[in-house]
Amino acid sequence: MTGLLREVKTGDVLRLTCAASVQFMRPIFVSVIRPLDWPTYDGWLWIDAYELGKRGDAIARRTLFVMTAGLVWQDPPTQPGRKTARRPVARKPMRVG
Repeated sequence: MTGLLREVKTGDVLRLTCAASVQFMRPIFVSVIRPLDWPTYDGWLWIDAYELGKRGDAIARRTLFVMTAGLVWQDPPTQPGRKTARRPVARKPMRVG
């Protein structure tokens, strides 16, 4: 991990664009499970991560090869969840006897 301004750690949320790799022409968000200690080229890194959906939920586990200079740390993407009204539960009277 030579030359990194910031170390990639478990739990980091990254936005990956084509600056990290040409495979991310459509940017994605990932939550890092762990950086992998696999041999690679200088300035590149293997990470084990969950791809995040629009609400910030994990939709796929992926092993990714990324250029460290193109990594962008940020908060997970979230869209306000739809609030559901709670309805009282209809209870039937208990029969004794």
